Amino acid sequence: MTSRTYIAGVGMIPFVKPGANAPYHVMGAEAAKLALADAGLDYGRVQQAYVGYVYGDSTCGQRALYPVGMTGIPIVNVNNNCSTGSTALFLARQVIESGAADCVMALGFEQMKPGALGAVFTDRPSAFDDFDAAADKLVDAPGVPLALRYFGGAGLSHMKKYGTPLSAFAKVRAKASRHAKNNPLALFRKEVTADDVMNDQVIWPGVMTRLMACPPTCGGAAAILVSEKFADQHGLNKQVRIAAQAMTTDTPSTFGASDMMQVVGYDMARDAARKVYEAAGIGPDDLDVVELHDCFAHNELITYEGLGLCGEGEAAKFIDDGDNSYGGRIVTNPSGGLLSKGHPLGATGLAQCYELTRQLRGTAAATQVEGARVGLQHNLGLGGACVVTLYERA
Repeated sequence: MTSRTYIAGVGMIPFVKPGANAPYHVMGAEAAKLALADAGLDYGRVQQAYVGYVYGDSTCGQRALYPVGMTGIPIVNVNNNCSTGSTALFLARQVIESGAADCVMALGFEQMKPGALGAVFTDRPSAFDDFDAAADKLVDAPGVPLALRYFGGAGLSHMKKYGTPLSAFAKVRAKASRHAKNNPLALFRKEVTADDVMNDQVIWPGVMTRLMACPPTCGGAAAILVSEKFADQHGLNKQVRIAAQAMTTDTPSTFGASDMMQVVGYDMARDAARKVYEAAGIGPDDLDVVELHDCFAHNELITYEGLGLCGEGEAAKFIDDGDNSYGGRIVTNPSGGLLSKGHPLGATGLAQCYELTRQLRGTAAATQVEGARVGLQHNLGLGGACVVTLYERA
């Protein structure tokens, strides 16, 4: 019999622009201490730790956690691109449910540089060679940086298939800003309108303006996962548990479909969501709140459909009807999402966990979704991996 997994504590530091940050190990240690304090636990109770980051040398996890405590526990360093934080969460949850440990920390942090993402190791084949080749074949956009071509190309595919207007992506970004103005931990808290987004600097004519892309960001976040037995023994918070979780990687359709939506993980998201819904015995209509991976407004829009929040081709209507915000069907990214909150790669998945845990506890203050009891997290990394996690108020 597997053990239920509860989120006993969460911690997150404010996300900031590169250059305004403390060093990675300081950010990581601070997030870890906040999660421990939230749980009411000493680090000596933690039996294992999974630490996620993308841009760093080996054993940065140890460098971040040793100031918190040197207890000799297993510390595993995790790198799964933009889904790194939720991959650490996935591994921690598996350890709890297997019975191998009763108290596990998942920690994520990132110290990023300004500007577009690029390869660090240029003396060997890139993990993105096949993705770059697909983008070259499917998207005619010379001079546009690859990350923009990937996700802008996916949005362009949706526009061509379903007649989705560019303004739909602008409305997603405007919604993100309305939510982020209430989140003191978000990087960008200035509210913008859809017209502001449309009139911002054009970085791909007819496809994307600057505000439709998330910024490089530095930050850290953490979660303490415990078994039911451990929570009962130590009187820990059992309000929120992980009801189901799935990780998927690419399948032949990623490149075989000749569609940029598949190249950027649409099928991974759909398949992971289906597995989670089936395991939990619920459907998307049962969700109250969602934190999804909006690295670009385009990815948020196509992910509505991948997660089943609306039907295929119905995302623009979903947005126009206000069903993605307060007062609508499913509040998406109450934190402001990556577009407004920021996207420090290794921390993003755990920042989503932080927001959803607070939502289901009813302690999210100004971002609170009234009566939230079921939350879904979607965290995507190209190359690729997608983690979908379902949380419920216990």
